[in-house]
Amino acid sequence: MPAVDLPFTRNEYTRRLTKVRKAMEKQGLDVLFVEDPSNMAWLTGYDGWSFYVHQGVLVFHDADPIWWGRSQDANGAVRTVWMSDDRVFGYADNYVQSTVRHPMQDLASILREKGYANKRIGVELENYYFSAKAYLVLREELAEAELVDATALVNWQRGVKSDEEIAFMRKAARIVENMIDGVMERVEPGRPKNEIVAEIYGDAIRGVDGAWGDYASIVPLLPSGTDAAAPHLTWDGRPFQKGEATFFEIAGCYRRYHVPFCRTLFLGKPPQEMVDAEKALVEGLEAGLDAARPGGPAGEVAKALFGSLERAGIKKDSRCGYPIGISYPPDWGERTISFRKEEETILEPGMTFHFMPGLWMEDWGLEITESILIRESGPAECFCDRPRKLYIKD
Repeated sequence: MPAVDLPFTRNEYTRRLTKVRKAMEKQGLDVLFVEDPSNMAWLTGYDGWSFYVHQGVLVFHDADPIWWGRSQDANGAVRTVWMSDDRVFGYADNYVQSTVRHPMQDLASILREKGYANKRIGVELENYYFSAKAYLVLREELAEAELVDATALVNWQRGVKSDEEIAFMRKAARIVENMIDGVMERVEPGRPKNEIVAEIYGDAIRGVDGAWGDYASIVPLLPSGTDAAAPHLTWDGRPFQKGEATFFEIAGCYRRYHVPFCRTLFLGKPPQEMVDAEKALVEGLEAGLDAARPGGPAGEVAKALFGSLERAGIKKDSRCGYPIGISYPPDWGERTISFRKEEETILEPGMTFHFMPGLWMEDWGLEITESILIRESGPAECFCDRPRKLYIKD
């Protein structure tokens, strides 16, 4: 049975597949095995919470892709992918978390049957989902094949978004705007953090203006006070307290497309050090937005930001941005370009980034960020429209 609700047109999937095949040809690959669920979804439409077991997509030069995974998840594949049912292959459940067999043995049998036992096979070696054991088993099963590192091959093809993808991201932006509005309205001294997180999830999933919300690839991050010096803490049941700043790192998500957005709230009167940092950070953000123009290297965005921070006596040596789009846990970035001074990748119209100049000092943190779109000309466009400032509630 065909997928009943494909996120995109067939022409859009054809465009993507053509780009990947050209990249495969450039690397001399006969076939590509993609296990990253974001890449699987981008190529085929597959959408399911099944990435805790081995699954993937085989991309060929002269035939439609094959979805491959756990047999019970094949039921989800025939309902979500654009390919015909005969391009969906499921392996038996006794392969799952077995100590005597491995799913890669089943995948190898498919590749042998299709005539690829002695070909150049691309695999995503640096990936959350492709394990060392998977590689070793595949290498043992296909001893005459050449396994080639194709890490991020598909990710790089995802960089320039189509109009259809950008439309999804605009919906995600409306969702996260509503989420951040809810945060600023609801947070009060004495209110437990977990209650606010419950409201964040409620706003995220309810969506806005008819666009339903999907689950984000990263959970809400909202450390307070000295804990905000650590960028990746989640939440607990402790109450918000006066005299502390809390940054909220959240994202709207629509049909797996993410728009992250971060703002910081101070309860009470912020110290002058934080006020001064806010000014430098906002100036740097705006300088970076102006530098984010097509035809220039991505590193110019970082240089513009860091220049403002350095003039204020603030040293930051971590990257300040990364590309965004379709994603699955545990990360909403595309894992290609980084906004670093040395990044030479040329920005192109249609690229989308989370411009993320977070400050994590010795005993406090401050995040004011923007998700951006590289335009045909001029400075970057911000997906969201909310004040670029440190929020304060007395």
